[in-house]
Formats: sequence, C-alpha cells, structure tokens
Amino acid sequence: MPGMSDLPPSDAAPDDLTFPDDFPDGAFPDGGDQVYLEHLNGADLYFEVTGDPAAGEPPVVFLHGGPGYNSYSFQAAFGDRLPRAAVFLDQRGCGRSGPLEDTEQGADTLDLDTLVGDLDAVRDFLGAERIVPLGHGFGALIALEYARRHPTRTARVIAVNPWVHYPDLARTLLEEASARRSVPLDDPAGRVQAATPEGQHAPVGAARIEAAFELLNARDLLNALQFRDAPTRMRLEFLDAEGQLVGGGEVQEALVNQGLWEFEYPPFLAEIRRPVFVISGAHDRTSYPEQVQWVADLADADVTVLDAAHYPWLDDEDAFAQALEDALTR
Repeated sequence: MPGMSDLPPSDAAPDDLTFPDDFPDGAFPDGGDQVYLEHLNGADLYFEVTGDPAAGEPPVVFLHGGPGYNSYSFQAAFGDRLPRAAVFLDQRGCGRSGPLEDTEQGADTLDLDTLVGDLDAVRDFLGAERIVPLGHGFGALIALEYARRHPTRTARVIAVNPWVHYPDLARTLLEEASARRSVPLDDPAGRVQAATPEGQHAPVGAARIEAAFELLNARDLLNALQFRDAPTRMRLEFLDAEGQLVGGGEVQEALVNQGLWEFEYPPFLAEIRRPVFVISGAHDRTSYPEQVQWVADLADADVTVLDAAHYPWLDDEDAFAQALEDALTR
C-alpha cells in the first residue's frame, strides 16, 4: 500500500477507557462468553470475549489472516486453551461482521490504518487498558502496526507466521507456481520497473501475483505452501464448513486496490518499542524463513520455530500452546 508510507506516529498515552453497555461496571459473568456486534469506528464489528478483558492480565486479541477470513476456526480449534481472557474479532467486512459496503468509510477505503483503528475501538469498548495482539498471517501486520502505533496500549505482540513484505511474498508464490507448472521462473519485476516512469511506484508485487495466479489458481497455490499434510487441510476445511462463514472477497479486493501487494512493512518494524514474539511453522513456506527473518532482524523478535505449517495449532496443538504460553510470560 504505497500510501502507508505516511503511517502516523505512535501514541504517548491511552484515551479514556469505557466499558461495555451490557456490563457498566466492567463485570462479566463467571465462565460466560460474551458475543458482540457493535458499531465501532464506523463499522459493525463482531467479536466474542472469554473472561473479563478489563481485569487481570492484558487480554489476547486474535487477529485472523486472509485477508478476508474470520476468527471462527481458531476459536473452535484452540480457544479453550488460551490461558487468559481473549477476544476473537472478525475484522471489518469479514465473517460475522457487517458488510464492508455498509461501513461509514465505504468499501473502497480499507487500509491498515482503518484496521488498526478498529482494533483500538474494540479495546476501548471492552475497557482493557492494554492488550496482547495475536496476529496470524496478514493479521500479524495489524498486530505489529498496533504495537508500533499504540505502545502504551500494548503489553506485547505475538505474530504467528507473519506476512510483512508483500512483493517478496508475491515472488514466493510465483516461484512455487512456476515449479508446479514445470516452467522456468519469469519474474516480471525488471520489465515493470523499466516501464514505470521515473518518480512513480513500480507495481512489482501486483505483476508477480498476477503471473502466479495465471499459472495456478490461488487456492491450490496457497494450499501447496501452507499445509504440511492433507489431514490438516481437511480439518480446517471441516471447521470452515461448520462455521458456515463464506465471503471476504470484497475485503481482499479493497486491500488490493489500496496497493496491498506493493506494501513493504519492514521499515516500520524498527520503530516498535514493545516485546515482539514470533511463532513460526517450519513448513509454512509463505512465511518461513524470509518473512520471519524481517521481523526477527528489525523488530528484535524472539522467534520460536515449530514442526508445523501455516496453522500450527492444527498441526501440533500442544507445541503451539507451549510456544504461546512462553510468548505470554517471558
């Protein structure tokens, strides 16, 4: 997203805190999970809460990937094992949240700044002074930027198989598509740069991803890179079918229109002043090792590599639980 070079600076202090209307004193029934569909930051946002996010340790806020996915499968597969209060958010336009076209900002203005604003609106609504953003894939980008923008509201940030450099990710996808089609790699980067007028941004990432998807459809390509074996992929598909949540294409389209495949976040990683922990699957070739290395080097992240792929809680639930516990307590 070329415009994201103008990301605003981080905060100095949190805003005034508020509590949910259902519980004016900030109290939640013992053991009761709360379900919300609230109009926050100009969008109808769906989120579920376990425990009391305004008491005790800062709550974990799960930020799903995609972009355009939802939080259901993670909550269903692993939610019971989170060791503290947690929030499972369907990002704007995703899952059970309202359609992107119904937001006050409209369907054409979705960007990282807006998604970070949504997260802070949820934190404020729940009365949590600080949170632990737990971002997966694309969601890790939101988690990291939240920590950079709002250090006083972030206890620490946990990135699971993060995506932070999208032109590099597009090249990875193109390399895999070329290999699977048994054709030589033809990276269009040089041609695009040569054809771009001086002073203008060369859309290298978009050209790479277009070339990749011409060779192999997106679903098959991502499945090849993100799953260690067929049973894990089938389990995720079962959870998705159980959740009966479809869509998200408009979210992907809006972000792509804003330049997602050109977005290079690494320059901002060095500005993060909160502890960063990365949990990576050695078999997730969309993230490990290149994307993980950006975060390790520039955000001084503590990295744990598991014998897992893009969804480590499905490959090895116990190992992921231990890695998450370590990231929350170190």
